Amino acid sequence: MALELRHLRYLLAVAEHANFTRAAEALHVSQPTLSQQVRQLERTLKVQLLDRTGRTVRLTDAGAAYAHYARSALRDLEAAERAVLDVRDLSRGTLRLATTPTFTAYLVGPLAGEFHTRHPGISLTLREMPQELMESALLADELDLGIAFSGPHLPGVTGTELFTESLSLVVGPTHPYAGRTAPLPIRSLRDHRLALLSADFATRLHIDTHFGEHGVRPDIAVEANSITTLTELLRRTPLATVLPDAITREQPGLHPVALSPALPARTVALLYRETAYRSAASGAFARLAREWGREHGDGPGPEHGERSGQG
Repeated sequence: MALELRHLRYLLAVAEHANFTRAAEALHVSQPTLSQQVRQLERTLKVQLLDRTGRTVRLTDAGAAYAHYARSALRDLEAAERAVLDVRDLSRGTLRLATTPTFTAYLVGPLAGEFHTRHPGISLTLREMPQELMESALLADELDLGIAFSGPHLPGVTGTELFTESLSLVVGPTHPYAGRTAPLPIRSLRDHRLALLSADFATRLHIDTHFGEHGVRPDIAVEANSITTLTELLRRTPLATVLPDAITREQPGLHPVALSPALPARTVALLYRETAYRSAASGAFARLAREWGREHGDGPGPEHGERSGQG
């Protein structure tokens, strides 16, 4: 029997679902057909790939070893298909992009909008996720590019630095610090109630680390997993928050207040898998992101700032 791609897909589906019936439903084939095809694969390889004796089906040691290479082979073939379909003039194609949550408030809309204006034939898929999940998705070839922060990254993920992002205390129009120009000593925050992003955001960890280094334990009145919620709260209450300056610039009625010592700036990076096929669409988006960073970021990243490992 000649080995065919469907045999790899069938085996991996059974391994994923640990059940022939559920795997057959996911593949839209009959259960007897699925069982027969996996048996044929085992006969061809002359080894048992699945342990069928328990309540669930699982890979044998040989099956686990084979499945590792099967997954890699399918990823490479799918990348090859995308390469064949890639059109260098950008008249058509696809781009799979993910960002960490903070960037949906000020970066993704302008970038995605301009990219669509320039290349309307490119189908763009946008996802929002934490950086650790994004890097895993890049390695699994589930994404082409990610917008997050410079490293360290997972082995196999690298990036191009785009710009630096600075953060400040932010207050609304009724807050006593509205219009303040002098930096505020960070220890003064002990006397003010804050509304902060939840721990789902990498920004929150960045804030907490800085506060902890300077002995500040703020009185947190509100935690929110939405930047829009925080900005609306500031307009209606005397609470303060900490946000990237790029967000505050786009929000009328909000006032940034510099802290002393200031929160360390972070470097925003465009992430990708080191060995991934770089499509024309990926290249076009990377150029657009660098343009945006030079024009709108708080500071430029290196002109050709690609770093391996550290992003």
